[in-house]
Amino acid sequence: MDIDSGTTAWILMSSALVLFMTPGLAFFYGGMVRSKNVLAMLMKNYVAMGIVTITWITVGFSIAFSGNVMVGDWSLFGNLDLWGVRKLDLTNAVFGYEVPDLLFMAFQMMFAIITPALIAGAVAERMKFSAWVIFIAIWSVVVYAPMAHWVWGGGFIASEIQAIDFAGGLVVHINAGAAALALILVLGPRLGWRRDSIRPHSLPLTILGAGILWFGWFGFNAGSALGANGSAANAFVTTHVAAAVAATTWTIVEGARHGKPTTLGFASGAVAGLVAITPAAGFVTPLSAIIIGIAAGAICFYALQLKFRFNFDDSLDVVAVHLVGGIIGALLLGILADEMIGGVAGSAEQLLRQAASVGVALVFSFIVSYVLAKAIDVTIGLRVSEADEQQGLDLALHEEQSYVFTD
Repeated sequence: MDIDSGTTAWILMSSALVLFMTPGLAFFYGGMVRSKNVLAMLMKNYVAMGIVTITWITVGFSIAFSGNVMVGDWSLFGNLDLWGVRKLDLTNAVFGYEVPDLLFMAFQMMFAIITPALIAGAVAERMKFSAWVIFIAIWSVVVYAPMAHWVWGGGFIASEIQAIDFAGGLVVHINAGAAALALILVLGPRLGWRRDSIRPHSLPLTILGAGILWFGWFGFNAGSALGANGSAANAFVTTHVAAAVAATTWTIVEGARHGKPTTLGFASGAVAGLVAITPAAGFVTPLSAIIIGIAAGAICFYALQLKFRFNFDDSLDVVAVHLVGGIIGALLLGILADEMIGGVAGSAEQLLRQAASVGVALVFSFIVSYVLAKAIDVTIGLRVSEADEQQGLDLALHEEQSYVFTD
């Protein structure tokens, strides 16, 4: 297959859109924390662009996408043939897509960057910056890269379980959501959680971030077609439909439940819809995207109660939106997949395959993330001191203030 200039232009743009989602996520999360912690939250997101770029270029990409290391009939991870992205150049000799191999690597790198950044919302206002850097550096290699290999790099989820994931329901959202839950359990709740009022300091920032995420998600999902083609067009449309329907559904349910719809609710619903459509975007019709959007908007809204029912402090609802939303999308894909769209038909058998893949992703990510968090906790410690938490992480960790008011 020859390199196509139109496809190359589209994947270049998509890569930039996906990277832009990480600053969007930073604003989305940053507006929801208290003003004394907003810079610390922005920094936890932005630093992923630095740390994960290094791990991905050195070994992460090779673990995810180089030759299979087999255990029996199952490929568990890639070998290190492509460490340091050697052998990749401006041709497509390694992967054979319509884009240069180096661009395929870069597109996948943007996914690797935003996935650990998603976890940051769960640990807001109480995790050490040094512990966070160590966690995402190791996690991107030992959790994200193998998961990407299992689903997209020829690994056993795709080849043996035969589950499908168009743009990252398993690799990105369930993976990050399970890791977030593990970190939450090791960290414990914020000071004053369920006792004091802990409210977002700037919802306009959150709404801005949600808009950037919605915009960038077109590159995330439509770019995953790896072509400027009909599959990309379908993913583009289903992505928007699911987000719009989920945001509207969340707003309706919230208004019925609490009497007043909120801007935060609309933004959260949109993100829930974007999460849920991610695994399905290139496999379902726009009408099926409506179903996925309704399910995501309603179920993720009620999933907010999980943290109160089971008493874990998920600061910015990563579990309810990303873990639950990712599961919704992955499972509904097994039912709603249209063979005329993506070559796979929904069926009871496909639903079981999707359920098995969800179980593998959730259990693997949770266990490894929990062990990693415990190891960091007993060495350098995960959590800031009580005094630092009360002062706020902006000053305590970074010696900066987000807002300085003078006469």
